[in-house]
Amino acid sequence: MFYRAKNIIIFTLFGLVLSSYGQSKITGKIIDSYSNTALGYVEIININTQKTTTSNLDGSFEILEEGLYTFNKKGYAVKNLKLLFNHNYTIQLELNPSALNEIIVHANHIPKALKKATASISIISSKDIKRSNNTDFAPILNRTPGVFMQSGALNTNRITIRGIGSRNLFGTSKIRAYFKDIPLTNGSGETNIEDFELASISNFEITKGAFSSIYGAGLGGVVQLKPQHSFLNQSDLNTEFSFGAFGLTKGVINLNHGSRKNSFRAVFSKTHSDGYRDNNEYDRQTFTLSSNHYLNKNNEISFLASYIDLKAFIPSSLNENDYINTPKSAAFTWEQTQGYEDTKRGVFGASWKHNYTSNIQQVSSVFTSFRNTYEPRPFNILDENTLAIGIRSRLLGNSKLFDKNLYWTFGGEFFKDIYKYKTFENLYEDFPSGTGSVKGDKLSNFKEKRNYYNVFAETNIEATNKTTLTFGLNLNKTAYNLEDHFIISDDNPDQSGQFKFKNIVSPKLGASHLFSKNLSVFSSISHGFSPISLNETLLPDGQINTNLKPETGWNFEIGARGTTSNNKLHYNISIYRLDIKNLLVSRRTAQDEFIGINAGRTQHDGLELALNYNWIEKDNISINTFINYTHNNFIFKEFIEDTNNFSGNNLTGVPKNIFNAGMDLNLTLGFYGNINYQYVGSMPITDSNSLYSDSYNLTNLKIGYQENLNKTLKLNVFFGLNNIFDEKYASQILINASGFGGNLPRYFYPGNPVNYFGGINLNCIF
Repeated sequence: MFYRAKNIIIFTLFGLVLSSYGQSKITGKIIDSYSNTALGYVEIININTQKTTTSNLDGSFEILEEGLYTFNKKGYAVKNLKLLFNHNYTIQLELNPSALNEIIVHANHIPKALKKATASISIISSKDIKRSNNTDFAPILNRTPGVFMQSGALNTNRITIRGIGSRNLFGTSKIRAYFKDIPLTNGSGETNIEDFELASISNFEITKGAFSSIYGAGLGGVVQLKPQHSFLNQSDLNTEFSFGAFGLTKGVINLNHGSRKNSFRAVFSKTHSDGYRDNNEYDRQTFTLSSNHYLNKNNEISFLASYIDLKAFIPSSLNENDYINTPKSAAFTWEQTQGYEDTKRGVFGASWKHNYTSNIQQVSSVFTSFRNTYEPRPFNILDENTLAIGIRSRLLGNSKLFDKNLYWTFGGEFFKDIYKYKTFENLYEDFPSGTGSVKGDKLSNFKEKRNYYNVFAETNIEATNKTTLTFGLNLNKTAYNLEDHFIISDDNPDQSGQFKFKNIVSPKLGASHLFSKNLSVFSSISHGFSPISLNETLLPDGQINTNLKPETGWNFEIGARGTTSNNKLHYNISIYRLDIKNLLVSRRTAQDEFIGINAGRTQHDGLELALNYNWIEKDNISINTFINYTHNNFIFKEFIEDTNNFSGNNLTGVPKNIFNAGMDLNLTLGFYGNINYQYVGSMPITDSNSLYSDSYNLTNLKIGYQENLNKTLKLNVFFGLNNIFDEKYASQILINASGFGGNLPRYFYPGNPVNYFGGINLNCIF
């Protein structure tokens, strides 16, 4: 009996030892910090013992020793973290912009290395964003081949991708944009991103051309703004104050707090500028909040909210005489009315990610947004309100097909917005000069209900270890409903009505092949479309033109990505043809009245080149250079308007050549700097090509010093000059402008002369 008792005690103690040993382990999961996508095959190295393990395909790992570990994966910055027993960690890795072709992209929700992508995708990293001041989007986007942003003021911009959107007179159109999963494009296809705070954005992912079936198959492509995500296992406070020419002041507070399972980030900013021109004052406050919550190994929830309060005065465009002689002046009537835009805007979204199995997951998002604007203008006063709601959901998975890896996703998006707008008389001429705008009688009162849905599917098939095939399909249905709530009379006909597009099916086919680990080639054929705004469907008699057709087109492209064997040179090159039919033209019928007509076809042939070279990459110094070049050969293939035949002319509002070059320098002493040069060729201002803008050259410089004051506090001071050589240029043009009342047409927005900026940044890690 004693023997049996002794055995029981021994086995019990042995069991306790095994149990104790089983509990003394470290588990976790490694994810992409921007997309929360699992990262497999990450090297996990114990710094003290140099023992190495690797994360599983789903990003999970298990370690049996406490200590300080290094997490290393191509395309991502190395991360060091102390790991303790009996903890479950979620490790977030950040993109490394110097490893361009290893970066993981998510343009179709199926993560893959950029070198295996079958589309033309550009990544604007946080490093690229910080090359300039933290106020203006244009210098950042304009370094991307194929993308061109004209900027008449901080709140007056037009973005084009491969020439798409160049014919939109005011603002950005025919290009889709998303803030994470929340659409920034309204129901009429108009987009506004420049109001967002740059300090709240981690990077941009731009898919060029009609290739993104997952995001609506827009002709120009998709701009995805990736917000700065909150980080787990750390808390830090980043504050920045900057100043500049023309009365610029800006403050940013960026706070992150993260535990093992929950993280929060809040970004607040306040910006003021007097502006270079008259009637050019700008005030903006923004607040952005994001959080991530890892409920368990199969469920994650994230929230994103952004609020913007903006008041910006509008100097508008100038005629050629004023542009040359008095570029600081505002347009006469805009200065008399003291015209401005007063906007409050917010977006909110919640996302849920659920893993059904290790191979199948579902990601669903619900979102809402609003925009309220009051805008006094010389011809009237606009009061508008927009409220939008929507949902996106998709399944993602991977499986085998004939022993080939098959990655797939399918899902849908539904979007609905209600747009209410009224216009009023502006009685400024009835009051003494300096009074500004005075609200008069109501001129119109409309309510638009705009909705669409996209159903999409896409697959990536790894036909071989080196060849990837992509198939995609998008089905879109768009409809508008217009309610006219103004008094109906002979002079004011009832404009109520409905407009529905036919179902539009947009397929795509792409392929990429790795000729070696340093060279990949891709090609694609894809279809896209651009919706018609309801305003463009209205005829002068108030009726809706149901004969209008949306612009549709096919994109044909071939390109290559790669690096040299020594990994110093990274290159991307692509050539494409985008053939668009049912060209939609806005014909002006009065000072503030336009109608839309289908006038023909355009052909967009282009070449895009990006080169990045690491000259020196040592512990004490690094020197990197880049060259980006865009060649645009865009013509009206067929364009007949009334008795005018513009066929064969160059597309208005787009330069034929854009060239960017720059150099970055970093020293271990703490000093850093960069210089950027841009050449923009002349561009046709009128469809007849009788008037062109002048080409121009811009050079910008930024230098700084950063130092770790102690283990928790980092200092960064910087100073910069924009337009160093004081080039006189038109930063935005208004195509086909008309003069009214005997006045000259106002084509030109003057660019800023030489100007400076500077600032100080403190980052404290708790």
